[in-house]
Amino acid sequence: MTAEEAIAYIENYTWSTTRLGLERTRTLLRALGDPQKELKFIHVAGSNGKGSTCAMLEAVLRAAGYRTGLYISPYIQDFCERIQINGVNIPGEDLARITERVRCIADAMEDHPSQFELVTAIAMQYYREQHCDLVVLEVGMGGALDSTNAIDAPEVAVITNLGLEHTEYLGDTLEKIAEAKGGIIKPGCACVCYDSAPEAVSTIRRICDGNAVPCHIASEADLQPVSHSLDGQCFLWKGQAYTLSLLGPHQLRNAGVVLETLDALRERGWEIPEEAVKAGLNAVRWPARFEVLWRDPLFVLDGGHNPQCAEALARNLEDYLPDTPLTILIGVLADKDYRQMLAFLLPHARSFVCITPESPRALPAEKLVTVIAGMGGEAQCAGSMEDGIRLAMEKGMPVLAFGSLYSAGHIRTAFPRIMKALQRKLVLQRRDALPAGEHREASRRICEKITALPQYADASSIFLFRAFRSELDLSAVAEQAERDGKIVLYPYCPDKTTMLALRPGEHWETGRFGIEVPVLEESAVWDPAEIDLILCPCTAFDDQGNRLGLGAGYYDRFLPQCRKAYRILTAFEVQHLPAVCTEGFDVGMDAIITESRTEFYDE
Repeated sequence: MTAEEAIAYIENYTWSTTRLGLERTRTLLRALGDPQKELKFIHVAGSNGKGSTCAMLEAVLRAAGYRTGLYISPYIQDFCERIQINGVNIPGEDLARITERVRCIADAMEDHPSQFELVTAIAMQYYREQHCDLVVLEVGMGGALDSTNAIDAPEVAVITNLGLEHTEYLGDTLEKIAEAKGGIIKPGCACVCYDSAPEAVSTIRRICDGNAVPCHIASEADLQPVSHSLDGQCFLWKGQAYTLSLLGPHQLRNAGVVLETLDALRERGWEIPEEAVKAGLNAVRWPARFEVLWRDPLFVLDGGHNPQCAEALARNLEDYLPDTPLTILIGVLADKDYRQMLAFLLPHARSFVCITPESPRALPAEKLVTVIAGMGGEAQCAGSMEDGIRLAMEKGMPVLAFGSLYSAGHIRTAFPRIMKALQRKLVLQRRDALPAGEHREASRRICEKITALPQYADASSIFLFRAFRSELDLSAVAEQAERDGKIVLYPYCPDKTTMLALRPGEHWETGRFGIEVPVLEESAVWDPAEIDLILCPCTAFDDQGNRLGLGAGYYDRFLPQCRKAYRILTAFEVQHLPAVCTEGFDVGMDAIITESRTEFYDE
């Protein structure tokens, strides 16, 4: 079984509204040897803020040195986000291996487990294998009958903000909702509760009293906001100062729940230093929740998908972007109250770009355009998610993407690719416009800087490139290296994914993209692990040592093979940007050299 096959198997068993209960999960877990009984948990239920609260708790506990598990839903970009260890998703091969084992059990059951029950069992087995110290466990829906409630008493049962949701299953009053959520409270744990509606809090207190469980209320009276910007927010909790990377006043209240939970853990003997608390809150990331994907131009992503989320988002816009007209990139589900959502957002929108989320429940973008026009807004339809991002950014004002978690993952995946393309276009225009005289003089100065470096003097082999069009000309370095008796190597790309290092023979030819390359048959292929110095080209670079390539990704695949090489990014100063859009596979540099700067990042 592959990871893809495992995910397909799991997603084949959708959640059934007629089969609530814990028996299937308990049957699976018993067959696995009850892995959950060897683990300790923080169990988190609630209507809003569960995911953010879980992310903050995990970040703090990891900063405190614990080996943490994190179980969340839904995922944004990668199914494996749902099961994490120390902030790292479960590897595909582990997901496949454990799913194969769970499938043998599940397929033999008369009442087959649902998707969520399968994932819960897989997660418990993985956390046991990985010897987690503490698992932060997010409830899927409700609490009492949610499959995560197959665990014994957690260290702390956390109840976040409560509201009316899933009323057909959980009840039509806040008291009934709280009763269902409070089902995770068991004798032997502690409980922390968000300071929400009085009828909800009183219900949680009653459940705690009935189970002889201490109940801690994260009171808003202990919270004092201090300052906020798009970089984060500062606040006081019980007089102690903290900085939180997540944005919005609701996140401060969630942070209060986290801090109260940490105190409850300390009372139970867990050592959590205050410096770890501050480091975790400052570093935590939670995607698609008023997330700033880019600062200039500003692009904000929020995966909110109901009127309550839209109302909170509108408050955030008033706090963080007052009097700022926005282009709103929006896609919604047809079964949501999208008219009420639009009512909250219309005062902040200069125009809308409408997309169709990838869901059978999606409202077609064409219909959404008509609805917005009927409410007095200006809107246009995009044919695809990528077209929508481009259209929104081309309008030249800050962009807010909102309306569906189904869209948020696709936007988050597509945005770096589109942003990189825009940055390439901008910088290549600058580089191509460099006058010939300035090009020659800047190339000369850069070559002189390189050959004066101790890294050049120490290198026996140098990997560099021949100039293509308006690229930096490094021929002077190659000529000096030949005179100095060094081995000079050049890139050669035989196909769309592979780059080789060649020691050229006598002849050259025109290779891929029109670049002059050595003739392969006359050249020696060099082991990348034996290269001493790499002079790496780029389209753009920033002050953090990040590079933006032309898009084919050859260097990003090649550089990790060069285990001992010193990597110098070489470029003209006009190729500098305040920030380069990067992704996880991008490879950083040890140094950057232009005609006017020499900066080292390896020290």
